[in-house]
Amino acid sequence: MEQYWKKIKSTLKNTIPLHSFRMWIEPLAVGRGDGGELFIECPNAFSLRRVQDQYSQLIRTEFERLMGQTCQFRVANGRQASPGGRDALAVDPQMVLPEINRHVPTGRFLRRDFTFDQFVVGRNNDFAYSASLSLASTRQAPQNCLYLLSNTGLGKSHLTQAIGHHILDAFPQERVYYTTAEDFSNEMVAAFRNDSLAQFKGKYRNQCDVLLLEDVHLLGGKERTQLELSATLDTLFESGKKIIFSSCYCPSDIPRLTDKLRSRFAYGLISNIEPPNFGTRVRILEKKAGRQALQVPKDVVHYLASELADDIRQLESGLLQVAAKSSLLGCAVDLKLAESVIRNIVRKRKTITINVIKKIVCRHYGIAPKDLVSRSRKQSIVRPRQVAIFLSRRYTDAPLQTIGKSFNRYHATALHSINTIEKGMQDNAALRKQVTYIAKKLETGDF
Repeated sequence: MEQYWKKIKSTLKNTIPLHSFRMWIEPLAVGRGDGGELFIECPNAFSLRRVQDQYSQLIRTEFERLMGQTCQFRVANGRQASPGGRDALAVDPQMVLPEINRHVPTGRFLRRDFTFDQFVVGRNNDFAYSASLSLASTRQAPQNCLYLLSNTGLGKSHLTQAIGHHILDAFPQERVYYTTAEDFSNEMVAAFRNDSLAQFKGKYRNQCDVLLLEDVHLLGGKERTQLELSATLDTLFESGKKIIFSSCYCPSDIPRLTDKLRSRFAYGLISNIEPPNFGTRVRILEKKAGRQALQVPKDVVHYLASELADDIRQLESGLLQVAAKSSLLGCAVDLKLAESVIRNIVRKRKTITINVIKKIVCRHYGIAPKDLVSRSRKQSIVRPRQVAIFLSRRYTDAPLQTIGKSFNRYHATALHSINTIEKGMQDNAALRKQVTYIAKKLETGDF
């Protein structure tokens, strides 16, 4: 079977992303199967679950293509695997612990459900998941620093805490510290006031093996805190300790950050988490429903996944509200019930109109509403107009022709404006911050 496995690996290497191949396929080995059976051994339980969920069908299909017939295929944990049995799954035995949040040696609690097992992997977060698990699984990882980047509610806190859980399980003697940038700053200020700065420094620099630091963008403008954190990070880096940052801003975009600290944040691997697509949203809902023993029909799951596309928190909120309303009213979960719940969740978004967008854009750029619909080609007018058209397309249901007409422009001009802003946000950090700032005001109803 070894020769077949080499051919299968060669095919998979050209089929899936290279980082996924190196993380999940390369460590696999061929075990001793029965006759014409392909028996794949995984190095651990995490690898087993991932291969079974994501790659077993690809492996089976390629194996049967090479053999020219339907064949037996089995994947198991190499540490527990033994020949015999079809499609058996061997998993590590695990003691059932009380359902309580886990307290790390110092710092905040780790949420009990924020583990790798409970994280739903899709194309939007595959690299971030692989990087996080790789860092957590290896005692001396080649890359000891990771920066998780995403908008709010997309899973960076889940992955950050999953790293903490995994390290505490695999290496119980490791001293893990999980905190936020805001808490770090407050703790440092308290240490100054109480004349205990030496203890504060010693705790982070000498008694910490893994630092999980969330929301680092909140350090902007706090120069004394930035100076202390830079010195702490230097000590941890030099000692080979693991550091995980999270933020909704790229290091280069965090305002009022010292160059020294910015370079520390950018030192590690920066992994972006995108919003989940429809298929991933469906699997997230199914996972959360299963965890809470909720019986939700498939058509309701698909409806929720199609309507609640902003972030994972919104998805979970919608699911819980549907379940709660069903329980309180004593009625079955169906589309009618789901629609009544979703109507309330998205109501605020539906109040965003083109006129509201015009108003907030004009206020931000300091121009008059009549300028947006004028024929002026001044850059100081053209850019706000393009931003307003872009946001109108994102936050309203109006067709392009209606949007163009609202700005005294043709359909093609409106489309050009949208494409210009989309491309500009990729290359221009200042523009990206401006659009993000206005978008957050719209989303929070601050208009």
